[in-house]
Amino acid sequence: MRETAGWTASGLHWHDGRAYLSARNGEREHERPVTPGDRIGWLLTGPRRCTGVRLPGEPQRRPCPHNALIDPDGAAVQCPTCQRADLGLALARDQILDDGRTYRLYLAWLGTGLLKVGLTAEERGTNRLLEQGALAFTFLARGPLPGIRRAELTLSGAGLARERYRSRTKTEGWWRLPGPRRRHDDLAASRGEALRLLAGHQRIECFPGGGITDHVELFGLADGAPAEYREVAGVSDGAVLSGTLRRPIGRHLFLDQPDGVPLLLDTRRLAGWALSATDLPAGPGLDLRPRRRPEAPGTQDTLF
Repeated sequence: MRETAGWTASGLHWHDGRAYLSARNGEREHERPVTPGDRIGWLLTGPRRCTGVRLPGEPQRRPCPHNALIDPDGAAVQCPTCQRADLGLALARDQILDDGRTYRLYLAWLGTGLLKVGLTAEERGTNRLLEQGALAFTFLARGPLPGIRRAELTLSGAGLARERYRSRTKTEGWWRLPGPRRRHDDLAASRGEALRLLAGHQRIECFPGGGITDHVELFGLADGAPAEYREVAGVSDGAVLSGTLRRPIGRHLFLDQPDGVPLLLDTRRLAGWALSATDLPAGPGLDLRPRRRPEAPGTQDTLF
Protein backbone atom coordinates (compact mmCIF):
# COMPACT_ATOMS: atom_id res chain seq x y z
CA MET A 1 0.00 0.00 0.00
CA ARG A 2 1.22 3.48 -0.85
CA GLU A 3 2.66 5.52 2.07
CA THR A 4 0.20 8.08 3.46
CA ALA A 5 1.39 11.69 3.74
CA GLY A 6 0.56 13.47 6.98
CA TRP A 7 0.76 12.40 10.60
CA THR A 8 3.03 9.65 11.90
CA ALA A 9 2.46 8.24 15.38
CA SER A 10 5.18 8.85 17.96
CA GLY A 11 3.63 7.02 20.92
CA LEU A 12 2.10 7.76 24.31
CA HIS A 13 3.62 9.67 27.20
CA TRP A 14 2.45 11.18 30.49
CA HIS A 15 2.78 14.76 31.67
CA ASP A 16 1.39 16.30 34.88
CA GLY A 17 -0.69 13.21 35.61
CA ARG A 18 -2.32 12.96 32.19
CA ALA A 19 -1.64 10.73 29.18
CA TYR A 20 -1.13 12.08 25.66
CA LEU A 21 -0.86 10.41 22.27
CA SER A 22 1.62 12.23 20.06
CA ALA A 23 2.12 12.32 16.30
CA ARG A 24 4.41 14.24 13.97
CA ASN A 25 3.88 15.97 10.63
CA GLY A 26 7.29 17.08 9.41
CA GLU A 27 8.66 19.46 12.07
CA ARG A 28 5.28 19.78 13.81
CA GLU A 29 4.40 17.57 16.76
CA HIS A 30 0.83 17.34 18.00
CA GLU A 31 -0.37 15.91 21.30
CA ARG A 32 -3.86 14.60 21.89
CA PRO A 33 -5.00 13.93 25.47
CA VAL A 34 -6.28 10.40 26.03
CA THR A 35 -9.83 11.02 27.19
CA PRO A 36 -11.96 8.03 28.31
CA GLY A 37 -15.13 7.78 26.22
CA ASP A 38 -13.57 9.29 23.08
CA ARG A 39 -13.79 7.20 19.91
CA ILE A 40 -10.73 6.82 17.73
CA GLY A 41 -10.53 5.41 14.20
CA TRP A 42 -7.20 5.12 12.39
CA LEU A 43 -5.94 3.53 9.21
CA LEU A 44 -2.26 2.64 9.72
CA THR A 45 -0.08 2.68 6.62
CA GLY A 46 3.59 2.09 6.04
CA PRO A 47 6.39 1.84 5.67
CA ARG A 48 7.05 2.16 9.40
CA ARG A 49 9.60 4.85 10.16
CA CYS A 50 11.87 5.86 13.07
CA THR A 51 10.19 8.10 15.65
CA GLY A 52 13.29 10.20 16.34
CA VAL A 53 14.50 11.05 19.83
CA ARG A 54 13.30 13.09 22.82
CA LEU A 55 16.15 14.82 24.68
CA PRO A 56 16.09 16.19 28.25
CA GLY A 57 14.93 19.80 28.44
CA GLU A 58 13.44 19.82 24.94
CA PRO A 59 9.64 20.11 24.69
CA GLN A 60 9.35 18.14 21.45
CA ARG A 61 10.85 14.99 20.01
CA ARG A 62 13.58 15.55 17.42
CA PRO A 63 12.68 13.94 14.07
CA CYS A 64 14.96 11.25 12.71
CA PRO A 65 17.54 12.94 10.44
CA HIS A 66 17.36 10.02 7.99
CA ASN A 67 13.60 9.35 8.11
CA ALA A 68 14.82 5.77 8.48
CA LEU A 69 12.73 2.63 8.02
CA ILE A 70 12.31 0.34 11.03
CA ASP A 71 11.12 -3.25 11.44
CA PRO A 72 7.29 -3.34 11.15
CA ASP A 73 7.16 -6.20 13.68
CA GLY A 74 9.99 -5.04 15.95
CA ALA A 75 9.83 -3.68 19.48
CA ALA A 76 12.33 -0.89 18.67
CA VAL A 77 10.75 2.36 17.47
CA GLN A 78 14.07 4.05 16.63
CA CYS A 79 16.80 3.47 14.09
CA PRO A 80 20.35 2.76 15.37
CA THR A 81 21.39 6.43 14.93
CA CYS A 82 18.55 7.75 17.08
CA GLN A 83 19.04 4.97 19.62
CA ARG A 84 22.64 6.12 20.08
CA ALA A 85 21.44 9.71 20.66
CA ASP A 86 18.74 8.67 23.15
CA LEU A 87 19.99 9.44 26.66
CA GLY A 88 17.22 7.37 28.22
CA LEU A 89 18.39 4.26 26.37
CA ALA A 90 22.02 5.01 27.22
CA LEU A 91 21.03 5.31 30.87
CA ALA A 92 19.15 1.99 30.81
CA ARG A 93 22.19 0.32 29.23
CA ASP A 94 24.61 1.73 31.86
CA GLN A 95 26.40 3.77 29.20
CA ILE A 96 26.24 6.99 31.27
CA LEU A 97 28.27 7.17 34.48
CA ASP A 98 27.05 10.60 35.61
CA ASP A 99 25.22 13.39 33.81
CA GLY A 100 25.09 15.93 36.64
CA ARG A 101 21.35 15.50 37.26
CA THR A 102 19.62 14.47 40.48
CA TYR A 103 17.84 11.11 40.37
CA ARG A 104 15.26 9.38 42.54
CA LEU A 105 15.16 5.71 43.46
CA TYR A 106 11.72 4.11 43.58
CA LEU A 107 9.90 0.88 44.34
CA ALA A 108 6.97 0.21 42.02
CA TRP A 109 4.22 -2.31 42.78
CA LEU A 110 3.05 -3.75 39.43
CA GLY A 111 0.83 -6.53 40.78
CA THR A 112 0.88 -9.32 43.33
CA GLY A 113 4.46 -10.54 43.59
CA LEU A 114 5.66 -8.00 41.00
CA LEU A 115 7.91 -5.47 42.72
CA LYS A 116 10.21 -3.32 40.57
CA VAL A 117 13.12 -1.09 41.57
CA GLY A 118 14.16 1.73 39.29
CA LEU A 119 15.41 5.27 38.99
CA THR A 120 14.11 8.40 37.33
CA ALA A 121 15.42 11.94 36.86
CA GLU A 122 13.97 14.11 39.61
CA GLU A 123 12.86 16.70 37.05
CA ARG A 124 10.45 14.12 35.53
CA GLY A 125 8.39 13.87 38.71
CA THR A 126 6.11 10.83 38.55
CA ASN A 127 5.87 10.64 34.74
CA ARG A 128 8.13 7.58 34.46
CA LEU A 129 6.08 5.71 37.06
CA LEU A 130 2.88 6.47 35.16
CA GLU A 131 4.39 5.42 31.82
CA GLN A 132 5.53 2.12 33.31
CA GLY A 133 2.04 1.39 34.59
CA ALA A 134 3.07 1.38 38.26
CA LEU A 135 -0.10 0.48 40.17
CA ALA A 136 1.49 1.86 43.33
CA PHE A 137 4.91 3.30 44.11
CA THR A 138 7.09 4.95 46.71
CA PHE A 139 10.24 7.03 46.43
CA LEU A 140 13.15 5.73 48.52
CA ALA A 141 16.08 8.10 47.99
CA ARG A 142 17.56 10.89 45.87
CA GLY A 143 21.07 11.76 44.76
CA PRO A 144 23.50 11.77 41.82
CA LEU A 145 23.34 8.97 39.28
CA PRO A 146 26.30 6.89 40.56
CA GLY A 147 24.94 6.67 44.11
CA ILE A 148 21.35 5.98 43.03
CA ARG A 149 22.45 3.34 40.52
CA ARG A 150 24.49 1.54 43.21
CA ALA A 151 21.45 1.61 45.49
CA GLU A 152 19.30 0.17 42.69
CA LEU A 153 21.77 -2.67 42.19
CA THR A 154 21.83 -3.35 45.94
CA LEU A 155 18.07 -3.87 46.08
CA SER A 156 17.88 -5.96 42.91
CA GLY A 157 20.92 -8.01 43.95
CA ALA A 158 19.31 -8.75 47.32
CA GLY A 159 16.26 -10.16 45.53
CA LEU A 160 13.88 -7.57 46.99
CA ALA A 161 12.76 -6.33 43.57
CA ARG A 162 13.56 -6.79 39.88
CA GLU A 163 14.75 -4.13 37.46
CA ARG A 164 12.56 -5.28 34.54
CA TYR A 165 9.35 -7.18 33.80
CA ARG A 166 7.91 -8.25 30.48
CA SER A 167 4.82 -6.35 29.39
CA ARG A 168 2.78 -9.56 29.31
CA THR A 169 3.68 -10.33 32.93
CA LYS A 170 2.37 -6.93 34.01
CA THR A 171 -0.88 -7.10 32.06
CA GLU A 172 -1.68 -10.59 33.39
CA GLY A 173 -1.20 -9.24 36.92
CA TRP A 174 -4.15 -6.86 36.41
CA TRP A 175 -6.58 -9.78 36.80
CA ARG A 176 -5.69 -10.55 40.41
CA LEU A 177 -5.32 -7.25 42.24
CA PRO A 178 -5.83 -7.21 46.01
CA GLY A 179 -7.60 -4.32 47.72
CA PRO A 180 -5.99 -0.94 48.46
CA ARG A 181 -5.07 -1.81 52.07
CA ARG A 182 -3.21 -4.95 50.99
CA ARG A 183 -1.41 -3.05 48.23
CA HIS A 184 -0.36 -0.36 50.70
CA ASP A 185 0.79 -2.83 53.35
CA ASP A 186 2.78 -4.94 50.87
CA LEU A 187 4.60 -1.91 49.50
CA ALA A 188 5.15 -0.40 52.97
CA ALA A 189 6.76 -3.63 54.19
CA SER A 190 9.03 -3.75 51.11
CA ARG A 191 9.90 -0.09 51.61
CA GLY A 192 11.03 -0.76 55.17
CA GLU A 193 13.23 -3.64 54.05
CA ALA A 194 14.69 -1.51 51.24
CA LEU A 195 15.67 1.28 53.60
CA ARG A 196 17.32 -1.27 55.90
CA LEU A 197 19.38 -2.58 52.99
CA LEU A 198 20.39 0.94 51.98
CA ALA A 199 21.50 2.03 55.45
CA GLY A 200 25.03 3.38 55.23
CA HIS A 201 25.01 3.89 51.47
CA GLN A 202 27.05 6.89 50.39
CA ARG A 203 25.98 9.75 48.11
CA ILE A 204 22.24 9.21 48.54
CA GLU A 205 19.63 10.90 50.73
CA CYS A 206 16.93 8.47 51.89
CA PHE A 207 13.29 9.45 52.37
CA PRO A 208 12.42 7.68 55.66
CA GLY A 209 8.95 9.26 55.78
CA GLY A 210 8.09 8.98 52.10
CA GLY A 211 4.51 8.21 51.22
CA ILE A 212 2.89 5.62 48.97
CA THR A 213 0.94 6.63 45.87
CA ASP A 214 -1.70 4.33 44.39
CA HIS A 215 -2.67 4.58 40.70
CA VAL A 216 -5.25 1.79 40.48
CA GLU A 217 -8.23 4.16 40.44
CA LEU A 218 -6.47 6.50 38.00
CA PHE A 219 -5.89 3.58 35.63
CA GLY A 220 -9.50 2.38 35.91
CA LEU A 221 -8.49 -0.98 37.42
CA ALA A 222 -10.47 -0.86 40.66
CA ASP A 223 -12.37 -3.94 39.41
CA GLY A 224 -9.36 -5.40 37.61
CA ALA A 225 -8.87 -5.85 33.88
CA PRO A 226 -11.73 -7.04 31.63
CA ALA A 227 -12.34 -10.77 32.08
CA GLU A 228 -11.91 -11.22 28.33
CA TYR A 229 -10.15 -9.10 25.73
CA ARG A 230 -8.14 -9.35 22.53
CA GLU A 231 -4.52 -8.24 22.68
CA VAL A 232 -3.01 -6.52 19.64
CA ALA A 233 0.08 -8.70 19.14
CA GLY A 234 1.08 -7.23 15.78
CA VAL A 235 0.29 -4.53 13.23
CA SER A 236 0.80 -4.60 9.46
CA ASP A 237 0.47 -2.08 6.64
CA GLY A 238 -3.19 -1.20 6.13
CA ALA A 239 -4.30 -2.11 9.65
CA VAL A 240 -7.48 -0.56 11.03
CA LEU A 241 -7.51 0.37 14.71
CA SER A 242 -10.69 1.80 16.18
CA GLY A 243 -12.81 1.76 19.30
CA THR A 244 -13.81 3.74 22.36
CA LEU A 245 -11.07 4.64 24.80
CA ARG A 246 -10.95 3.52 28.40
CA ARG A 247 -8.54 5.04 30.90
CA PRO A 248 -4.92 4.52 29.86
CA ILE A 249 -2.77 2.15 31.93
CA GLY A 250 0.83 3.19 31.53
CA ARG A 251 1.40 2.96 27.77
CA HIS A 252 -1.48 0.52 27.25
CA LEU A 253 -4.96 1.35 25.99
CA PHE A 254 -8.18 -0.65 26.20
CA LEU A 255 -10.50 0.08 23.27
CA ASP A 256 -14.13 -0.99 23.67
CA GLN A 257 -15.65 -2.75 20.64
CA PRO A 258 -19.25 -3.18 19.42
CA ASP A 259 -19.19 -6.91 20.25
CA GLY A 260 -18.36 -6.20 23.90
CA VAL A 261 -14.83 -7.67 23.82
CA PRO A 262 -12.28 -4.84 24.06
CA LEU A 263 -8.88 -4.64 22.41
CA LEU A 264 -5.69 -4.08 24.40
CA LEU A 265 -3.03 -2.04 22.60
CA ASP A 266 0.55 -1.43 23.69
CA THR A 267 0.94 2.00 22.07
CA ARG A 268 4.57 1.29 21.21
CA ARG A 269 3.16 -0.90 18.41
CA LEU A 270 1.50 2.23 17.01
CA ALA A 271 4.70 4.27 16.83
CA GLY A 272 6.19 4.87 13.39
CA TRP A 273 3.04 4.18 11.33
CA ALA A 274 1.32 6.88 9.27
CA LEU A 275 -2.20 7.63 10.49
CA SER A 276 -5.34 8.68 8.65
CA ALA A 277 -8.90 8.86 9.92
CA THR A 278 -11.33 6.04 9.15
CA ASP A 279 -14.81 4.92 10.17
CA LEU A 280 -14.04 1.26 9.49
CA PRO A 281 -14.30 -1.28 12.32
CA ALA A 282 -11.11 -2.59 13.91
CA GLY A 283 -9.67 -5.90 12.77
CA PRO A 284 -8.04 -5.89 9.32
CA GLY A 285 -4.26 -5.88 9.54
CA LEU A 286 -4.20 -6.59 13.29
CA ASP A 287 -2.79 -9.77 14.82
CA LEU A 288 -5.28 -10.31 17.67
CA ARG A 289 -4.73 -12.83 20.48
CA PRO A 290 -7.60 -13.79 22.82
CA ARG A 291 -6.90 -13.35 26.53
CA ARG A 292 -9.16 -14.61 29.32
CA ARG A 293 -8.92 -14.31 33.07
CA PRO A 294 -7.80 -17.66 34.49
CA GLU A 295 -10.04 -19.44 36.94
CA ALA A 296 -9.24 -19.02 40.59
CA PRO A 297 -7.27 -21.93 42.10
CA GLY A 298 -9.57 -24.70 43.25
CA THR A 299 -12.45 -23.63 41.02
CA GLN A 300 -14.25 -26.51 39.28
CA ASP A 301 -17.58 -27.15 37.63
CA THR A 302 -20.47 -28.21 39.82
CA LEU A 303 -21.27 -31.89 39.28
CA PHE A 304 -24.81 -32.02 40.72
